[in-house]
Amino acid sequence: MHHFFVPQEAVEETRITVTGPDVNHIKNVLRMRPGEEVLITTKDGEDFLCRIASVEEKAVEVQILSRQEGKELPLDLYLFQGLPKGDKMELIIQKAVELGVYKVIPVMTQNTVVKLDQKKEQAKLRRWQAVSESAAKQSKRSRIPEIGGVASFSEALRQASFLDRIWIPYERADGMETLKKELEAIGSGVRSIGIFIGPEGGFQEKEVEEAEKAGACAISLGKRILRTETAGMTVLSLLMLKAEGAF
Repeated sequence: MHHFFVPQEAVEETRITVTGPDVNHIKNVLRMRPGEEVLITTKDGEDFLCRIASVEEKAVEVQILSRQEGKELPLDLYLFQGLPKGDKMELIIQKAVELGVYKVIPVMTQNTVVKLDQKKEQAKLRRWQAVSESAAKQSKRSRIPEIGGVASFSEALRQASFLDRIWIPYERADGMETLKKELEAIGSGVRSIGIFIGPEGGFQEKEVEEAEKAGACAISLGKRILRTETAGMTVLSLLMLKAEGAF
């Protein structure tokens, strides 16, 4: 079933009006017709099962059939991702959104190779936000996760200071006991977690020390060294399953 997002003001008592670029997508790309069902989500996170009533030049009217149960995790997950090389950030954002991330913040660390001027950063942010929206639609999310502006490592720690927990996977962290204890604490007042992932080359020891002074907990993800695009997905997968009640 195709999925579209609309502003809250587009919702009336029994109908929703879809406008903007999605009209062309519905009409000319998907070639949808009245009678077909779609999932509509407001930017505030309300889900509606709808049936297309009419397809016009600048608007698509849909009839509300029922409200749907939201699909968001009961845990706000913030991914502070060290900027990787190439197009890896797009893959990371796509998979993080599928796994239920609340927000992604790109971070410049000491081992970051990528350098973005203001013009390039704005272009990247627009592209990354579009990737987030596409992934949110594909995975039937009830919200489109925000991609924050590129932050320095210290600024990222300040942004994470209001979260209940901060995790920083680090290859020198001791064993798996700390991770086990952190997972057990979820559900006991822990409602938000920030996950710091290093770029290629990982974090420098001074950065981990700075993070720990800011309240972060260094955790191990096992005996193997994971790539930057793998580490975050590993943590998010664990947290998604934990939040969904798998263990």
